[in-house]
Amino acid sequence: MYKNRYLILLLIAVFWVVIPETVNAQCAMCRAALESEADNSRAEGINNGIVYLMAIPYILVGGLFYFIYRKMRSNTA
Repeated sequence: MYKNRYLILLLIAVFWVVIPETVNAQCAMCRAALESEADNSRAEGINNGIVYLMAIPYILVGGLFYFIYRKMRSNTA
């Protein structure tokens, strides 16, 4: 039973890490300013930075809930 739980958690973690790479997380003003340029490397860099800044709070909150879950689980056992 525990192996299935760990497998599901591992799959969720893998999807959580892979999915942000395909997200276009630019605001409308950034997109309009960067689409007017011929070179797309700056636009890709800004997009990656926005996704990075978006992911950090989710990772921190997820880690917090994981440690709370472990603490609650160890108290009941």
